[in-house]
Amino acid sequence: MGIFTSMNIASTGLTAQRLRMDVIANNIANVSTTRTTDGGPYRRQRVILRPRNDELEFRTRFLPQALWRGMGEGVRVIKIEKDMSPERLVYDPTHPDSIQSGPLTGYVKYPNVNVVTEMVDMISASRAYEANVTIIQNAGQMFMRGLEIGNR
Repeated sequence: MGIFTSMNIASTGLTAQRLRMDVIANNIANVSTTRTTDGGPYRRQRVILRPRNDELEFRTRFLPQALWRGMGEGVRVIKIEKDMSPERLVYDPTHPDSIQSGPLTGYVKYPNVNVVTEMVDMISASRAYEANVTIIQNAGQMFMRGLEIGNR
């Protein structure tokens, strides 16, 4: 393992969690958006993460132990996908986007964003971000101590 491997791994986590927090903030900002350019209400988005070397895992198991790098190359964002769960229906016949005909007359389709769920996800992402920052700080301290030992 190289000297900066732990920092590189933690930096992938920082990038992924920052994107996750941005997407969550966007979800919260659009909690009341009933009309988008796509037509219809805003759809909740979520970030899909995978290990960086998950596609190599099957092949690497057949390499000799000395050549097998194992898990631990960080995380990568696969995609940002829309949550296709049903929208919230709220009865408000005076709203400009209310349904005008059919069995749902007078109802408004609101985004499928639950603020409580988003806040829990935001706390989770911020804690993961903090953990990665701590890893980078501790790795830096260990490297500096190693340099101090070498100077004695």
